[in-house]
Amino acid sequence: MTVKQALKRPEVLAPAGTLEKLKTAIHYGADAVYIGGNAYGLRSRAGNFTYEDMAEGVAFAKAHDAKVYVAANMVTHEGNQEGAGEFFRELRDVGISAVIVSDPALISICAAEAPGLPIHLSTQASATNYETLEFWREEGLERVVLAREVSMAEVAEIRKHTSVEIEAFIHGAMCISYSGRCTLSNHMSMRDANRGGCSQSCRWKYDLFDMPFAGERNSLTKNGAVEEEYSMSAVDMSMIEHIPDLIQNGVDSFKIEGRMKSIHYVSTVANVYKAAVDSYMADPDNYVCKQEWIDELWKVAQRELASGFYYDTPSENEQLFGARRKIPQYKFIGEVMAYDPITETATIRQRNHFSVGDEIEFYGPGFHHFHQTVEVMYNEDGEAIDRAPNPMMLLTMPVKEPVAVGDMIRKKK
Repeated sequence: MTVKQALKRPEVLAPAGTLEKLKTAIHYGADAVYIGGNAYGLRSRAGNFTYEDMAEGVAFAKAHDAKVYVAANMVTHEGNQEGAGEFFRELRDVGISAVIVSDPALISICAAEAPGLPIHLSTQASATNYETLEFWREEGLERVVLAREVSMAEVAEIRKHTSVEIEAFIHGAMCISYSGRCTLSNHMSMRDANRGGCSQSCRWKYDLFDMPFAGERNSLTKNGAVEEEYSMSAVDMSMIEHIPDLIQNGVDSFKIEGRMKSIHYVSTVANVYKAAVDSYMADPDNYVCKQEWIDELWKVAQRELASGFYYDTPSENEQLFGARRKIPQYKFIGEVMAYDPITETATIRQRNHFSVGDEIEFYGPGFHHFHQTVEVMYNEDGEAIDRAPNPMMLLTMPVKEPVAVGDMIRKKK
């Protein structure tokens, strides 16, 4: 079987913590988004959706030939499952394309009480072999989100033995615990990580002590060999340089992590992976990973990047120890709200401070970019101003190239 015979275009699946992020992700090329409802998810601090928000999001997605999935992947304790049937029926009736679940009880409830709503298995279920995927396929699930710990060789083997759809993480935060099943937060902050309250205790800094004898301890972080505070924090994943491997090994959906991230992050990452997938599908034999895609990903705030478990077991180089080896150089400063082609001026909503004289970059869907210097700008009263200090303020300024509603603006820090 040749690569061309096996080619199937993967779905670019982006996170959407709010309705604004949902629309941004789809506008910037996502084929689907995943969101959280008002129950059963693992991101209680994300801007989870009401049914009314879901309805608006689904309508927007359908108008752009995209899909909306809902994460309901918590581990249920006694009583948590009450009301789940009604919840899943609401999702089905509002037009959600699938629900992402890990707990067998919720899967059973959804299948029995909301027939017609497709079910995807969450990464929290730690699916790492084709027998597991086959089990869930026989239970009626359409898709399985692989555990982040699966290697590329294992992905290839899984694909050979099952027809169920495979979703795999390709960008974003990694978890120090197996497939996110961690209890650090429970013990250290009384917030249940597996029921939506994770305080990300692994991201905290810790003092490291040497205790050779009972009753004695020597701090290695203050005066000894370890100068940096200890962290259990992993670097982020980025698979932008390995798109061919993912597609050729049959990954159906490319999942981007980050429902808590900004519209700057969502727009940039969706834009990059959309461009890469388009490029590969257009001409797989001559595909190359463009340096501009890699550079683009480094314009959003994130940790250092690696390929996770796909090609090897992560080493200390995939942990956040010591000084950062690379730091994003850009910050998000605004978005285009309107453009007047006659006067060649843009109306901008400010998101971070910037001033006359700053070098800024406009970017939009389809990898349209240009730079210019801010020479003049005006407030809502038409008065010339030399800086935009107030969050969410509206201002106008001339632009050297046409822009569109939804284009973003950033500048070097």
